[in-house]
Amino acid sequence: MGPMGKQSPSSLPVPTGGSCLLLLFCLRLGASCPQSCQCPDHAGAVAVHCSARGLQEIPKDIPADAVLLKLDANKIARIPNGAFQHLSQLRELDLSQNAIETIGPAAFSGLAGGLRLLDLSHNRIRRIPKDALGKLSAKIRLSHNPLHCECALQEALWELKLDPDSVDEIACHTSVQEEYVGKPLIQALDSGVSFCSIHHKTTDVAMLVTMFGWFAMVITYVVYYVRQNQEDARRHLEYLKSLPSAPVSKDPLSPVP
Repeated sequence: MGPMGKQSPSSLPVPTGGSCLLLLFCLRLGASCPQSCQCPDHAGAVAVHCSARGLQEIPKDIPADAVLLKLDANKIARIPNGAFQHLSQLRELDLSQNAIETIGPAAFSGLAGGLRLLDLSHNRIRRIPKDALGKLSAKIRLSHNPLHCECALQEALWELKLDPDSVDEIACHTSVQEEYVGKPLIQALDSGVSFCSIHHKTTDVAMLVTMFGWFAMVITYVVYYVRQNQEDARRHLEYLKSLPSAPVSKDPLSPVP
């Protein structure tokens, strides 16, 4: 004990190994973790388990160092823009078995570089948001969604890296071609069908109908214009005929009175 009752630096208590572990554990508990979720730490890798918690939206207090995020079996209906933008270390994202219908074009911004697996299976997705998924390098699961098979879907799939283990389970719930309703999408594409050709044909027909409508309007206007001019000419001629004519002298040499 030094003067004035102060402890010397050498006499300060030094944390033991057990107290260091307890301190780290308390720091982990103090870190952000969504309410009703669990955030275990395995060898420095944080996993966030929020499965079957009745969630209706993406939690906002997910730890920034999470590498695994399980949000499956909830009631999430939409994924807004920037929902995961602070999770740059995320490697696996499970959103399966929800009620997702809407995905914002920037919903997965910030995940393009590191995400390895994105599970969107068993939802209510009808159309693939190409802007949201096209920039991801992750394997994507889209099986068991009520997809509408059309040109936009076919073009979007060309840019996605589909999970090979579930790609055969992606089926057409509805389609621009009725014969493919209920059939696996890969089977339809492997057969050589192109939903885009149907789209182009429909567009061409619509363009022809529009052009024909404009042509008919022009012809109608021309016919109306010609008939109107004919009517005006007839009225003018009748008016000239109705004017009184001047008397004509029989003797051309007689002086005019």
